[in-house]
Amino acid sequence: MLNEKYIKILYIDLETEKIRIEHREDLLPFLGGVGIASVLFKENVRHEYGPTAPQQPIVFAIGAGAYIFPVLTKTVAMFVSPLTGELGESYAGGRMAMSMLMAGYDALVITGKAKKHSYLAISTNSVNVRDARALWGLPVSKTGGAVREREQAESAGKRSIIRIGPAGENGVAFACVNVDTFRHFGRMGLGTCMGSKNLKAISIHGNRSIPILNEKQYFKVYRDIFKRCTSTDFMSKYHDVGTPINILPLNKSGGLPTLNMRANKFEHADQISGEAFAEKNLVRKMSCTGCPVGCIHIGMYRNEFDKGHEYEAVSVGYDYELIYALGTFIGVNTTDQILAIIEEVEEHGLDAMSTGVCLGWATEALEKGIVSLDDTLVDLKFGDSKGYIKAIDHLAAGTNKFYKALGRGCRYAAKKYGGEDFAMNIAGNEMSGYHTGYGSLVGAAVGARHSHLCNGGYSLDQGQKEFNEDEFVEKLFAEECERCMTNSLIMCLFARKIYDRQTILDALNSIGWNLTNDDLGAIGKRIYQTKLQIKNMLGFKQEDVKLPKRFFETPSLNGILNEDTAYRMIKKYSEKTEALLSETL
Repeated sequence: MLNEKYIKILYIDLETEKIRIEHREDLLPFLGGVGIASVLFKENVRHEYGPTAPQQPIVFAIGAGAYIFPVLTKTVAMFVSPLTGELGESYAGGRMAMSMLMAGYDALVITGKAKKHSYLAISTNSVNVRDARALWGLPVSKTGGAVREREQAESAGKRSIIRIGPAGENGVAFACVNVDTFRHFGRMGLGTCMGSKNLKAISIHGNRSIPILNEKQYFKVYRDIFKRCTSTDFMSKYHDVGTPINILPLNKSGGLPTLNMRANKFEHADQISGEAFAEKNLVRKMSCTGCPVGCIHIGMYRNEFDKGHEYEAVSVGYDYELIYALGTFIGVNTTDQILAIIEEVEEHGLDAMSTGVCLGWATEALEKGIVSLDDTLVDLKFGDSKGYIKAIDHLAAGTNKFYKALGRGCRYAAKKYGGEDFAMNIAGNEMSGYHTGYGSLVGAAVGARHSHLCNGGYSLDQGQKEFNEDEFVEKLFAEECERCMTNSLIMCLFARKIYDRQTILDALNSIGWNLTNDDLGAIGKRIYQTKLQIKNMLGFKQEDVKLPKRFFETPSLNGILNEDTAYRMIKKYSEKTEALLSETL
C-alpha cells in the first residue's frame, strides 16, 4: 500500500456475504503482485478439494508500483487451475490495477459460492453482492454493458469491470475472464473458477486521492521511464504493428506452429501477417490505464447478420497469439476469418490459445477416424472458419460428451479418445505459438504455470548461437526467478528491457521502499520457492510430465529436437528447484 507499511487485503466470503479487511506487515518482504498473491493463495488453498470446490480461493493482487509508474499496469490472479489441476496464475492489464489502487486494496481473496448467480460491486467504502440472475447466460460484451449501466460509477475512468461468458458458467476448463473489453485473464481457467462460485462479474471503483511524498525524486524517475517508453526503440514494435509482427519472421525461420503442428511454416503467412492486419483491418490502438505505449490493436471486419446485404462492423482485439492459435494452427488464411473466430471466442469467454489448440487436435482426430462426425457434430476441416465457429459454440455449451471432454483440454480429450501424440499440450496447458527449440519446450514444461512467459525460453532459442543444455537450464532457472520479482511490481513483460534492476530500484525507492540489488534477487527466489511449495501441495510432480511425440517430429526453429535431451534438461531443472525448496529464505 503506497505510503503505508502494510499490505491491505479484502476478504470476501460469497456464501455468507461477509467481508473482513487485514493489514499485513509480514507481506512486505514479498513486495506486491505475484509475491503477496502467492502467500495469500498458499494460506487459503485447500489441497484436499478439487479446483472448483467452493472452499478454493481466488486471489487478485496488484503490484508494488501499480499505476504509479508507466507500464506497471497488470493485476495477477491465482487459483487452482481446472485445466491442469495445479497452480493457476494469470495476468491482465486494462483498468483493474488502477481501480484496486484507488479503491484502497492491494489484494482480494474470494472464497465460497454465492447462493444465487451474483456479481460483486467493490468501491472505496463498500462491498456488495448483487443479483446477477438476469445476466447469467449473457455473452461477455452484454454482461459488461449491463454491469456498467447498473453501477453508474462516478467516473468510468476509475472503474474496472471483469466478467465471464457462457463458457465459464458451463465449466469449460479453459474459460477466461474478460477485463475492460480488450484485456483478459486468459489462461488456465479462471473463468470456470468464477462460474463455479456463481460469480458472473466484479465491478471495482475507487475515488481516493493518493499523495506522492517525495515528488521531486518520483517525477525524475517517472520522466526517465516515460521517455524510454515513448522516445526509444524499446517499445516501438509493440505500438506500430504490435506483436503480430512476429508472424513473418517466425514463419521464415521455421518456428510457427501450423496445422496442429504438423508443420513449422504456414504457406499463407503473408496473408495473415501483422502487416496484413494493419493494412486491411486495423482501426484503433489503445493502452492499458497507466501505459503510454498503445500496444492493444483493434481490427474491424464486416459481419453479415441477415440476408439482403445486412452487415454490421465488428471491432475485435488481435495479437500474435490469437493469430497463431485461431489462424495458422487451424489453417485459417484470411484476416477477416480470423477476426470472426476471435469474436466468437471472446463472446463465449474462452481462452484463445487453448481453444485453437483443442480444435487443431479435434480436426486431426476426425481426419484419422479417432473420433467421428457424431462426436464433432461439425465436419471439421483445416481452414474452414465457419465450421470452427460452429464448433466453438458447441465447445462453450458442452453440447455432447465429446465437447464436454474437449472442454477439459486436449490432454484430457486425447486420453479419452486417443491421439495423445498430437494433442499439443505441455503439462496440461495447451502450447503457445513458439516451436523454437528446447527453450520453449522445456521452459514451458518446468515453468510454474507452464507458460512461455514463465521464463521466456522461446527468446533464448531465438538468440542462441551454440546450444549447451546446462547453460540453457541455468538461464531458464535464473529468468524464472527474475520474472517472479518483476511480476511483483507488476510490470508488463513488453517493458522488461526498460525496467532493468537499477530502474526498478530507482522507481521503488522513490516511493518509500529501501531496497538493494541483493534484495531484489532474494525477493524473486522467495516468491518462486512459495510457488513451488504450492505446486507440491497440489500434487504436481515434474517427473510425471509427458510431452507429445509431435514436439520431436516436426522440426523447430533450431531443427529436430531430441526427446532424451528434453527430458534430461527437465530433470536437471528439477534438481535446481528441489535445492531451492530446501533453502531457508
